[in-house]
Amino acid sequence: MAQVAVVAITVLLNAMDGFDVLSIAFALPGIAAEWKTSAGALGLVSSMELIGMAIGSLLLGGVADKIGRRPTLLGCLLVMAAGIIGATTSGSLYSLSAWRVFTGLGIGGMLSGTNAVATEFSNKRWRALAISLMVIGYPLGGTLGGMMIRASIDPISQWRSIFYIGAAATVILLPALYFAVPESIHWLTRTQPENALARVNGALRKLGHPVVSALPEVHESDRKKSVTDILSPALIATTLILTAGYFLHTITFYFILKWTPKIATDLGFPGPIGTGMLAWVNFGGAIGGALFGMLAARLGIKPLTIGIMFTYALGVAYFGQVAGGLGLVPGRDGAGANYLTWTAGFVGTFGNAAMSGLYSMISYGFPTHVRATGTGFVIGLGRIGGVIGPWMAGLMLDKGSVIATIALFLSFGSLLSGLMLMFLKMGAEGPEGKKQREGLEAARLRQAQA
Repeated sequence: MAQVAVVAITVLLNAMDGFDVLSIAFALPGIAAEWKTSAGALGLVSSMELIGMAIGSLLLGGVADKIGRRPTLLGCLLVMAAGIIGATTSGSLYSLSAWRVFTGLGIGGMLSGTNAVATEFSNKRWRALAISLMVIGYPLGGTLGGMMIRASIDPISQWRSIFYIGAAATVILLPALYFAVPESIHWLTRTQPENALARVNGALRKLGHPVVSALPEVHESDRKKSVTDILSPALIATTLILTAGYFLHTITFYFILKWTPKIATDLGFPGPIGTGMLAWVNFGGAIGGALFGMLAARLGIKPLTIGIMFTYALGVAYFGQVAGGLGLVPGRDGAGANYLTWTAGFVGTFGNAAMSGLYSMISYGFPTHVRATGTGFVIGLGRIGGVIGPWMAGLMLDKGSVIATIALFLSFGSLLSGLMLMFLKMGAEGPEGKKQREGLEAARLRQAQA
């Protein structure tokens, strides 16, 4: 049960990540109304935390591999709380953008660490499901946050209150993380820092497993391994393919996440309707992530992810066609709102399922000593696509492009991502993970025979 609790906390951490990232999308109509900004400027400010996430993922993924998962996650959560509170003090797009970049630093490091924790605290049989559950925390945070905002806050006149909610929830998670999540046993047995045996046994006790009398021997060649190994001949192809695939998918993924509320308000729907549509995008994403986790073991992570990518690209193009049709016949009626909302939910189902597939591929693609580094590198560079997608949508709107054309154009990101992932070679379990598992089992056997 303790391992289940750890995975559950990664779900909650990722839920905060989802709410924090989408808080700017929820607030976008209010920001536009208060500061009278152009669509291009809104697209840029909505992407600022993604810039911070890129930097945070690149820098802090390596930190998690060097000093441990637990202290990195605690530090990132503090940064996130400070950044969200700071956003409420903003009086201009410039100060808001700065605070969103700062918040993104914490989110980026959090993403690198939570993927490693979900992987290293789950067994081989349930790993794909554990990672998928961690990933669906993201849309769950958006779904619940959107419902709460829609029920209690006017996003036009009270957009700063959205950030107050996020800050409070982030602070509440600090004690849960501190008391319930021990350091990763995989990381401790690989790095063997001071008091490693005592820390491993402490973690084993907390997780309900028998303790060991000694740690597996770490060979000299393993000690010389570095976080730069993600660019070694053995891993460079994996690193580049996953980074390119993630980059291309986020172009499409973040276009939908960032622009759905604004698209709805531009069609003439009230602000709460747009917020509700984004909540349904995320609700569909939660369902998609859970379904991916249940189907991955039967269908295979790689073919399932590629098929979902192609379906998502078609769904995004269709969403644009539906929104474009409502624009031709003013979509203020209930039927139009409901149809667009259901379409958004369908699209969200496949978008987040594809994201679950990418995180699973990252987990299986990198060994323990570079798992957080590899995750951070892929997410850090890949999230640049998340900046480009919303920004390009804003520019195209400013130049007079219709939403159907924009959605069709940006749907090619996920289509190309699926094509890129066809070249990835995947194994069920890396040799280092197998070596560590066998080492701990041998240590327990020696203790039982003593």
